Amino acid sequence: MSSTETEDVYRVEERRMLLGIAAQSIEHGLNHGRPLEPDPHDYPTALQAERATFVTLQIDGALRGCIGVLEAIRPLVIDVARNAYGAAFEDPRFPPLTRAELPRLDVHISVLSPSEPMHFRSESDLLEQIRPGIDGLILEDRGRRGTFLPSVWEDLPNAADFLEHLRHKAGLPSGYWSETLAVSRYSTESFGAPIAETFSG
Repeated sequence: MSSTETEDVYRVEERRMLLGIAAQSIEHGLNHGRPLEPDPHDYPTALQAERATFVTLQIDGALRGCIGVLEAIRPLVIDVARNAYGAAFEDPRFPPLTRAELPRLDVHISVLSPSEPMHFRSESDLLEQIRPGIDGLILEDRGRRGTFLPSVWEDLPNAADFLEHLRHKAGLPSGYWSETLAVSRYSTESFGAPIAETFSG
């Protein structure tokens, strides 16, 4: 079971519970066509709190789905269950997950801190403030928005490249800059495991 990005908040057993919920919700989706609906009161207090998450699925190291939210709107266990289902069956970049793919999945959960706006005078000022390997960024302007989780630094370790690719994701032109550009950052506590390990506990 791997961990990256920030100081740990959740105990090992709580992480295993969350990974188990994600796996069960995916299996529930295969069987019933809808996400698992866990009762938050069945879980430790830390997992009942409203938190925002992303669930990322991989097969053989390649992305197989990623769905999440940027703002905390529901209990953590429910957010994980819904986003795991969404990553498996509702990511528009991929066809719905098949039963044959289930045993090959790696499941990764990122629990987001509340985002905070960044204050900067220019692009160079913004780039100096960005913390590679730590910051997830939300970029917004002209009615468009995009985000990259901190895990994206593994593929884009340079801050300028990270920002440029985030522009593209938000649907903005290369090198785009304006006085109304808004950037917020957040951190994550991230952990994952092969799906077989989540079922076995």
